[in-house]
Amino acid sequence: MSAALSLDGTAGLYNRVSRVIPAIEWPALAPDIDAILRLKREKNAVILAHNYMTPDIFHCISDITGDSLLLAREAQHVDAEIIVMAGVHFMAETAKLMNPTKTVLIPDLAAGCSLASSITAADVRLLRETYPGRPVVTYVNTSAAVKAESDICCTSGNARRVVESLGVPEVIMIPDQYLAANVARETGVKIITWAGACEVHERFTARQIRTLRAENPGVIVLAHPECPPDVVAEADYAGSTAGMSDYVTDKQPGRVVLITECSMADNIAVLHPKVDFVRPCNLCPHMKRITLGNIRAALELGQHEVTIDPALAARARQSVERMLAI
Repeated sequence: MSAALSLDGTAGLYNRVSRVIPAIEWPALAPDIDAILRLKREKNAVILAHNYMTPDIFHCISDITGDSLLLAREAQHVDAEIIVMAGVHFMAETAKLMNPTKTVLIPDLAAGCSLASSITAADVRLLRETYPGRPVVTYVNTSAAVKAESDICCTSGNARRVVESLGVPEVIMIPDQYLAANVARETGVKIITWAGACEVHERFTARQIRTLRAENPGVIVLAHPECPPDVVAEADYAGSTAGMSDYVTDKQPGRVVLITECSMADNIAVLHPKVDFVRPCNLCPHMKRITLGNIRAALELGQHEVTIDPALAARARQSVERMLAI
């Protein structure tokens, strides 16, 4: 191990990620990591990190990691005074909904989501007027204002359970048209949806999956349900990022490809050195706005605090709580 790695006090952390972060990069990362760990202690802060964060964030500074469902659940039980969301803005809003008295910070206000930006509260009200009596199931990848107009939220990990729990033949499910189509196929429930899509997952194609199989005989394909239905049909398994991670842990496939955001494979590869990860992926430009540097700045400067109007938050919180109760 180089002197640079051994002298900065973070050598143990580097050992965790040495398979996915070159040693030459570590001296540039270590000062921020060391400072963030110190600032967390000084300010009584925790970092929640989504599975799409880069390995330096995910494995070296985060306290709670997971998919949107797990982060929403765990946000209810955070004891720290400050929550830093290493994820996108709707995730920070959800953390604030579950912790109205705590300070929630998002390191970059521009860390948005194509799904969240595709629909407004006014759009939801219009859908209700157009299709009266249908319950509105809203993906967590939405603003608090949209959640406030909804009956219940869902994530990619529990969408099927949420829809089936309503016990009705027809629902409005927004805003991801592909998640809705995949859930409709699984449940037989008629779903009225919205023309939203994830800019990461909508770019994958069924032809790409077939090419991957031809070039990598025996590869196991895991796809996110935000992918188009023909992509999901080509996969061996479709599920949330947590579901993909559990699949690799339980099955230990010799070779696997994750049809989702790029950093997901890196983060799982850290834990499974015997699994060969094929890595065609699409980057999420919003997730990649979150860096060690702006997480450090968020803790040092208390920026950027997420606030939600209390009356709106109370309504939005109900839709999240109904989901978590299932």
